[in-house]
Amino acid sequence: MAIDTVFLDAGGVLCHPSWTRVAEALVRHGATVTAAALSQAEQRATHELDQASVIGSTDDRSRGWLYFNLVLQHAGVPRNAGTDAALAELREYHKAENLWEHVEPDVVPALAALRARDLRLVVVSNANGRLRRLFDRLELTRWIGHVLDSHEWGVEKPDPRLFHLALEQAAADPARTVHVGDLYHVDVIGARRAGLRDAVLFDMADLYDGVDCPRVRSFAGLVEWIDKINGNQTLNRVP
Repeated sequence: MAIDTVFLDAGGVLCHPSWTRVAEALVRHGATVTAAALSQAEQRATHELDQASVIGSTDDRSRGWLYFNLVLQHAGVPRNAGTDAALAELREYHKAENLWEHVEPDVVPALAALRARDLRLVVVSNANGRLRRLFDRLELTRWIGHVLDSHEWGVEKPDPRLFHLALEQAAADPARTVHVGDLYHVDVIGARRAGLRDAVLFDMADLYDGVDCPRVRSFAGLVEWIDKINGNQTLNRVP
């Protein structure tokens, strides 16, 4: 059966932390670091966080700040009172605005390509209640049919109930729906528990070699993967 609905994670897939904003806060508090170094550390930190023992014993809010500590570690920034103060400052910004405000240049062209293929796009994300506002600010809302922010629904991935709610909201058939996310133990496991057709791991840094699910490293790769499944031989390039 062809894919007609694509669930997309927000953080780590559609948007990323503003590492420029993070670097500026850290520098103000005495650290020596660049946005580029933090960005390069992001994928390694995510991969280290993505363990069954960690996911099973934490919630999204607590993992978020563990994640930032791991980013600092991989970027070679020692943790101290200054970095803790910077992260506290960023936490307040995140509560008000959502810090995941960087969108890579290939995202919108790929969303346009997926919509051109008559695919329904649904965001299924663990978030803090500010995701809709963030997507309006980032001008992503126009491409998305439904946005499910876990904070609004009181349940978060990998709990299959959030996927079931997304299926209900989009009137989607799980046999024709795939989910794309960047955490194996949150996104892939959750989508499988919900009975979706497939789960695709968004692995930008190619760190998940050997994992038992499809992987893509870019949005262009995602479009090509869907085209292969659906047999769209003439639509295999992102415009």
